[in-house]
Amino acid sequence: MKYALTLLFISFWASHASGESLGNSRPNIIFVMTDDQGMNLSYMGCPELRTPHIDRFAGKSLRFTNYYVSPNCAPTRAALMSGVHEFRAGVTATHAEQERMALDLTTFPQLLQKAGYETGLFGKWHLGDLDNHLPQNRGFSEVLMHGAGGIGQRERGVKITSYADFPPNQGEKKNAKYFDPVLLHNDTIVQTTGYCTDIFFDAAMNWMQVQHQRDQPFFAYISTNAPHSPLIAPEENIQRMKDRGIQNPSVRFAMIENIDDNFGRMMKQLEEWQVLENTLVIFTTDNGSPGSDPNFKAGHKTGKGTPYEGGVHVPAFWFWKGRLQPGQDISALTAHVDLFPTFCELAGADAIQAIQRLEGRNLLPLLEDPTASWAPRILQTQRGNIASPAEKSADKLWSVRTDRWRLVGKELYDIQNDPYEESDVADQYPEVVQRLRKKHFAWYDTMIPYMINLDNVWKEKLAPLEARYYQQEAARGIPSWSPKRVGTASSKGPDS
Repeated sequence: MKYALTLLFISFWASHASGESLGNSRPNIIFVMTDDQGMNLSYMGCPELRTPHIDRFAGKSLRFTNYYVSPNCAPTRAALMSGVHEFRAGVTATHAEQERMALDLTTFPQLLQKAGYETGLFGKWHLGDLDNHLPQNRGFSEVLMHGAGGIGQRERGVKITSYADFPPNQGEKKNAKYFDPVLLHNDTIVQTTGYCTDIFFDAAMNWMQVQHQRDQPFFAYISTNAPHSPLIAPEENIQRMKDRGIQNPSVRFAMIENIDDNFGRMMKQLEEWQVLENTLVIFTTDNGSPGSDPNFKAGHKTGKGTPYEGGVHVPAFWFWKGRLQPGQDISALTAHVDLFPTFCELAGADAIQAIQRLEGRNLLPLLEDPTASWAPRILQTQRGNIASPAEKSADKLWSVRTDRWRLVGKELYDIQNDPYEESDVADQYPEVVQRLRKKHFAWYDTMIPYMINLDNVWKEKLAPLEARYYQQEAARGIPSWSPKRVGTASSKGPDS
């Protein structure tokens, strides 16, 4: 009887979704993407973690179980914003002038703005710190961000680059980076108070509340720098793990549990504002977890920075109360480049106005009916900045993913039957190896002209955000600013 009722429920949702298009439905969109988290969730089986809020969220979400990103953070963010492979967007690495997203393309927030949306970024940008590359000039009307690729980061050694966070965040003073960080709030550098993840969620929630009160559709991009290194977590999160009997708690895991606290607080507040019926909330991460311990890879053999499954296969949970089927898995092969056309279609924005030719697919057919047919496709993965000139990198750290296969260099894995890449079957399927290798090299040749940042040289003594800090400090000082605390959520269990 229970099985029959479940089938009836799924059938009802499928018929309901297929009969009501989500196109131009104009929901609020909240996109939460954490940094270097990978599969590190108790929902994914990580034994030491407790992430009850995200677990509960995942349980009631549409889950894209074959969702792929790039091997590293700036490349993933470039593909997300531009709807094309990061190489086409000019991003080949995470540093050394190669993280700057090309200016000859349109971002989807720019198109959402044209469609009447307010857009906000809270946290990590990592697509260039020069003025014309900043998010304020790439489609975001509200910005609270750190510099470089992480709070406190700066290129060291002989070469000085444009890649550097604000000077007070730099250095080795304990907790100087993640507590009370200096951030850029729109056009003003400010001194904040509190833990970085708490600040980013507080700022996002304050801004979202204002948009809700104005009945203004919005896109909120909450892009945490945690749990990226350096590993610094609030003491209460570390103590909570000790209270569970963990003698040497992982600080990385404590950072993730803090993210979970904030995510639960946000979901509880959205429920109280009664906006979930018109709000799409997405949780994901930018790449696999780092190779260093302690980390959890859900059975995958590699992590961040690699072209294997463990480097680029990440969770993607989508929830829209009353509009998306709850608790369903979608196995279709999907990727970060798909979000550009999908968000535009939902918002009633015209994706055709993008300068670049989009590479992603509109996910609305799957959102409306998770059983909808999905044509076969190929996803290209490659680490950039391996060698110079670009031609020398063609056969380094790359893979090709199809619905069934992943070819990693000369290794071939049958992902449908071997999701953890335990058995190389290249000798059994030489024709597949030959076909996919040919596709990779042909694709790579088309990307070389777009790798415009490979030979960039920074000739200034200070990075842009360092110079901006000293200029503002001399002219008018660095004001204190922190968003007010919005809402609370229990640290002991999921939001109710």
